[in-house]
Amino acid sequence: MSAAPPLAAALAEGPVVLDGGLSNQLEAQGCDLSDPLWSARLLADAPERIRAAHTAYVAAGARVLITGSYQASFEGFARRGVGRAEAAALFRRSVELARAAGESGAAGGEPVRVAASVGPYGAVLADGSEYRGRYGLSVRELERFHRPRVEALAEAGPDVLALETVPDADEVEALLRAAGGCGVPVWLSCTVAAGRTRAGQPLAAAFAPAAGNAQVIAVGVNCCAAHEVGDAVEEAVAVTGRPAVAYPNSGEGWDAAARGWRGAPTFAPERSPAAVRDWADRGARLIGGCCRVGPEQIRGVARALRA
Repeated sequence: MSAAPPLAAALAEGPVVLDGGLSNQLEAQGCDLSDPLWSARLLADAPERIRAAHTAYVAAGARVLITGSYQASFEGFARRGVGRAEAAALFRRSVELARAAGESGAAGGEPVRVAASVGPYGAVLADGSEYRGRYGLSVRELERFHRPRVEALAEAGPDVLALETVPDADEVEALLRAAGGCGVPVWLSCTVAAGRTRAGQPLAAAFAPAAGNAQVIAVGVNCCAAHEVGDAVEEAVAVTGRPAVAYPNSGEGWDAAARGWRGAPTFAPERSPAAVRDWADRGARLIGGCCRVGPEQIRGVARALRA
C-alpha cells in the first residue's frame, strides 16, 4: 500500500474531519481525570483507555486524531516522580496510541493522521490560566519551556504538531520558534472570546507570525464558542493565506474556580449542520470539536462535510 499524501496535500482537496474532546470521551469511558496532569496521566496509568477513546472518534468519522499530550510536560511528569527518559517515552506513547487506533479503525483504507498536541503553558499550570494568557513570562522563557515538549513529540513521528488553545500572541511567537526546525509541519490554533485572543489582543496580531512560515499548514481557532468560529476563520485565511482549522467547544463554559462546566450545549452539528458547511465555505479545512464535543457531534461534522 502506498503511503498517504501529507496532510497539507489532503487539505488542498477539501475539508478533513478532526476528532472531538479527548477528555470528555475518557470520562464517558469511566476515567477519573481529577489530576493536575488531566488526561496525560492515563498515558502512564491506562493507555488502553486513550486508545479506546481515539478509536471511538475514528468510528465516528474523524480522520485526524489529536494526541493525549495537551497537558503533558517534563515538569509535570517530574512532579509525579517520572524521570526525563520515562517522560519522553510517554510523549512518544501518545503518538503511538493515536497511530495504532487510526491504523486499526479506519474504514476502506482511508488514512487517519495523527496530530501531536502541544498545549499552552497555562494548561500545564492546571489553574485555568490557558483561558487568560499573560503569564508574566517573556517570549524567550515560553520558548524554552515548550521546546523540549516539541522535540519529544516530533521525534515520535506525528503527521503534524497541533499548537493549540493558544491564548496569547506572545505564546504564538514562542511556540512557532520552539517548533522551528523540528522537521514536522504544524497547525496553529488560538482560543478566542469576543473576536479577540483570550489575552485581549486582536486576532490578526496572533495570526500574523504564521504568515510566510512554510512550516504552518493551517491557522485558526479552538476551545471557543461555535459562534466565534466563522469570522475567526475568515480572518485567519485573510491574514495568513493558509487553510483554516476550527474546532470549537460544545458551548458550555468552564468554571475554573468550581472546576465544572456551566450552561447548555450550543454546538450540535448532528442536528444543525449549516454552521459546519459555512466554516468550510469560509476556508476551514480541518473541522472538528474540542471540549465536551463527543463522537455523536463528530459524526454530525462528517455528515455535514460529505453533504
